[in-house]
Amino acid sequence: MIPPDTPGVPLAAPAFASGPYPLLVVLLSTVALVLGVWGLHAWRGGRADRAALVERLAGADGQGSGGHQPSFAALDRRVRGYAWGRRLAGRLAATGTTMTPGQFTAAVAGLVAGAWLAAALVLAPFFGPFAALMAAWAGYSFLEWRRRIRTERFIAQLPDLARVLANATQAGLALRTAVSLAADELDAPAGEELKQVSDAMALGHSVEDALAELQQRLPSRELIVLVSTLVLSSRAGGSVVESLRNLTVTLEERKETRREVRTQMSQITVTAYAVPVIGLGSLLLIDRIMPGSLSAMTGSNVGRVCVLISLVLYVIGFALIRRMSRIDV
Repeated sequence: MIPPDTPGVPLAAPAFASGPYPLLVVLLSTVALVLGVWGLHAWRGGRADRAALVERLAGADGQGSGGHQPSFAALDRRVRGYAWGRRLAGRLAATGTTMTPGQFTAAVAGLVAGAWLAAALVLAPFFGPFAALMAAWAGYSFLEWRRRIRTERFIAQLPDLARVLANATQAGLALRTAVSLAADELDAPAGEELKQVSDAMALGHSVEDALAELQQRLPSRELIVLVSTLVLSSRAGGSVVESLRNLTVTLEERKETRREVRTQMSQITVTAYAVPVIGLGSLLLIDRIMPGSLSAMTGSNVGRVCVLISLVLYVIGFALIRRMSRIDV
């Protein structure tokens, strides 16, 4: 027998070199490569589907008829990623506007920058930050004003809503069907809001949860009474028709009372907005009579302190007048 290390005699090849092992390794490598490519493709497809779903749920209402994405779509997705962005989206939805959070953020940022620049050029650089704060407050107040107007319009339609629900319930229709019928019969904003309630109930939400979402979007005492009546009637099975008819009379009386109070308080409301306008007009008048006086006044510490005190007093006066003119009915 020749030893394996004898010179001139070739070593014997391993057994697995000529067996089925190389083919098995190649087959396993091919399968792993195919699975890796398929997994990568599935992962990329899942991310694309998720992004498309988020985009459709978040900003589909802002797309035009041509299928184009709304302006500032990337900013809108970034804004919705924060908690304040989601709250902003809720406020915009309550106002009934088609503006997205990204568009509103861009508009407010442009307004703040423009107000800062205008105040610095027209008055003095010292007034730039205050003008920017006022512009940001104006953007927030615009949302609150639109929301309040929509809520008041909805409250004005509550008697008709209660009447439609009472008639539908008296005809033998269920509450879910009555809400869908009222959504078709009433104009905006009541029709649009009830359509959302009807869609929520169609997706499996209870009557209480769907009406609670409506109450969060448009908070008012009248709506709280109506929601409480419907929820209690659906739970206890009481006389919904009689409750809704009594509620209709009450809502009509509250509607007239609110109109009278608003008429009586209109002069105070105008006064509240006239006070800061007079202060701004005084600054413009002073700078018009004596050009450069505002820059000279804000160039010293004493002048800055006096201006700050006057601005604080104007803000306090505006807040107090608005508080006195706010009467909850």
